[in-house]
Amino acid sequence: MFGHSTLLVATKMRLSSRRKIDRGRACGVNPIGSVGVPVAERAIGPTPPLVARSEAAPPPAPSRDSFLWPPEAAPFPFDRRGAKLPGQMPRRTFVIGDVHGDVEHLWRLLGSFPELTADDTVVFLGDYLDRGPRSAQVIDYVRNLPAATSARVVTLRGNHEDAWLRVVKEGWDEFVLPPLNGCLAAYRSFVGGPIPAEGEVPAPEELMVIQSGSFLPDDVIRWMDDLPYWYEDDHGIYVHSGLPRDGDRFMHPSEVKAPIALLWCRDEAFFRDYDGKQVVFGHTLTDYLWQELAAESQPEQTRIWMGRSAIGLDTGCGHGGFLSAIELPSMNVYESI
Repeated sequence: MFGHSTLLVATKMRLSSRRKIDRGRACGVNPIGSVGVPVAERAIGPTPPLVARSEAAPPPAPSRDSFLWPPEAAPFPFDRRGAKLPGQMPRRTFVIGDVHGDVEHLWRLLGSFPELTADDTVVFLGDYLDRGPRSAQVIDYVRNLPAATSARVVTLRGNHEDAWLRVVKEGWDEFVLPPLNGCLAAYRSFVGGPIPAEGEVPAPEELMVIQSGSFLPDDVIRWMDDLPYWYEDDHGIYVHSGLPRDGDRFMHPSEVKAPIALLWCRDEAFFRDYDGKQVVFGHTLTDYLWQELAAESQPEQTRIWMGRSAIGLDTGCGHGGFLSAIELPSMNVYESI
């Protein structure tokens, strides 16, 4: 097994067909600036409230001999803007949704995976930090994961990594101040502070540090800045938020001049109408997609979103939900519950 099956339990099921999107309201794409620099005043979008969390100590750290606590990370194997790697089709690709600071759900999810080989790929869709109680631990774990498995590990950039890079470079109070964005939880995970209560705001001395992002270690900032915006293999295209449009068509990530669009766009037309090569994305809570776009009722057995050719994996991990993954091409679904 990829992890400790006796400790980490998750649910797996097979999806044999895709569900089509039958209705929805049109909405636009968030404005995009130059490469790597968000436009000022960009809205983060609605998110569910933080859930009050226990102050109980985390579970004991696994042994360094296990995959759960790997040694130093291996070199990053591709260009930061994205990549389509040559060679034979990978045997399997496991795509993981937004983690948002919840390392325990990440452990449970990975513990449910089958044994991986060098032919397999694990893709993270970004948003490793904020909201959940252990952002620092999630980043440390994900950074070291390539040394713990023979599979290729791809870690994409999310809009929360992008936002913190802007905070560090020029400040962004509109991002760090709203409690729903979960920045206080990220800060306290790095400095060893208590888990915030629901709706708690930073103390004045904490706020100054959060507003500058100075609590983030230099190596973490460099790691976030090096994260690619997209990834592609023969099974699909993987991006954080979706594909932007050019007129009446959706662009391939390689055609997007400002790749930040791949992190922030939230276009209902993509969720509803895209019908090309399979795209797997995070960013938008699947509960919202089911409520707004689906003519059929949300299935009880899973909360991932299945469109015509788009699969959404943000099932609310770190803020009251759980972590989901999908295996391609088999369409097996894994959940940390």
